[in-house]
Amino acid sequence: MTAAGRILVVDDDAAIRTVVGEALRRKGHDVTTAASLSELRAMLAKGLPDVLVTDVVLPDGDGLDLVPKILADHPALPVIVLSARNTLSTAVRATEAGAFDYLPKPFDLDVLAQAVAGGLARARREEGGTAEAVDDTLPLIGRSPAMQGVYRVIARVVSNDLTVLVSGESGTGKELVARAIHDLGPRRGAPFVALNMAAIPRELIEAELFGHERGAFTGAQTRVAGKFEQAAGGTLFLDEIGDMPMDAQTRLLRVLQSGEFTTVGGSRTIRADVRIVAATNKDLAAQVASGGFREDLFYRLNVVPIALPALRERRQDIALLARHFLDRAAEDGLPHKRIDAEAIAVLEAHGWPGNVRELENLMRRLAALSRDEWIGTDDLTAMLGSAATIGDGPAPDGLRGAVLARLAAIDSERVGALDDGTVYERIIAEVERPLIIAMLDRHGGNQLRAARAMGINRNTLRKRLDDLRIDVSDTRRSSRQADVD
Repeated sequence: MTAAGRILVVDDDAAIRTVVGEALRRKGHDVTTAASLSELRAMLAKGLPDVLVTDVVLPDGDGLDLVPKILADHPALPVIVLSARNTLSTAVRATEAGAFDYLPKPFDLDVLAQAVAGGLARARREEGGTAEAVDDTLPLIGRSPAMQGVYRVIARVVSNDLTVLVSGESGTGKELVARAIHDLGPRRGAPFVALNMAAIPRELIEAELFGHERGAFTGAQTRVAGKFEQAAGGTLFLDEIGDMPMDAQTRLLRVLQSGEFTTVGGSRTIRADVRIVAATNKDLAAQVASGGFREDLFYRLNVVPIALPALRERRQDIALLARHFLDRAAEDGLPHKRIDAEAIAVLEAHGWPGNVRELENLMRRLAALSRDEWIGTDDLTAMLGSAATIGDGPAPDGLRGAVLARLAAIDSERVGALDDGTVYERIIAEVERPLIIAMLDRHGGNQLRAARAMGINRNTLRKRLDDLRIDVSDTRRSSRQADVD
């Protein structure tokens, strides 16, 4: 039988070389192996394989450092990179180095076989180049298979200007994805401008997007540049795009089609030199079906879809995220805390309806309030209550179930705890406090906007801030430093 291709597999782990080699031979390939960069160079000197599969960490150097040099001389050679350093940085480095594909360890042999087949099917045409150093402190954290898929898509779109639509539940990190695409791409030196559609009054959205001229409407005393102008040369992140009113959708569509816009009240045409990244926590396809979102705009935005997993769908990342947020809290001046294995198990069992944002806020509270250096299950129980045992999602009965679970936790504290006349105030405060903090975070600490969003008077909000002892400066700082959306 004629071999489908000549494959060179480079890995310092003999077991991986054997397993990968046998799997590819069963697909009909002619496989040779090497254990180091020096062996790789020697084999390349004897003749090129059809596909090169290489690990990153090798005994005598970094496999990724050699990829650009190989591709400079042999740009048609497909290179597939394997790595146990399965972070976004590695995925981006592999892409910038010119790799045909990147697979995080552990990988599925069938996926590797498909990547090899893809490499054989079409030769690489990208020019090689020296991989640029990438900041390993990028805020996207996680090594789960779900996040690896996200990293691979990001790595493939950073070098172009394709429009990206990021979807996912609130708190999953949609703005972080947008920032990563901007910071790792050719527009990194230009502005990154974000606009939350849900936080802007409907009648002001067009002025916010496109700017306005003096006298365009009552109160417009000067010309103001909109987000498209502010982001010129860079990236415009349109968050909560599903909340955009229909008339503004129509105008945005025209801009995406023509690449040009005019300010509100203006006549001069302005070139829209921006990359668009949009995000939503809603099902836009369902909104299109119900008539709440323009179908043509949906397809204009959904060129490259990126679906972010909920935290409950990537539980193996929780320990990594928790320790990362504790380190961040220490960098921000809070006491440095560590978390024990039993506490990690409690975190992994929690439903996380607020996703990564909820976990970050919890870690910051624990860093500030726990008395000991080590965070244990008692600390978590005090803050999570029995919600930590919910499991794969929120309580089945939603808020009602969460309240019942909290009542059970209070009842377990001491005999008569539910009958001492304080339970109403306790439950209301425990629900109201995170609600107010979340709404202040959502609106950047702006009390007027938060009050309007909740449908209460600003003076009422101020009184509740005092009663609940909520430090507004903390919410503002949390909003500026937020690691998600």
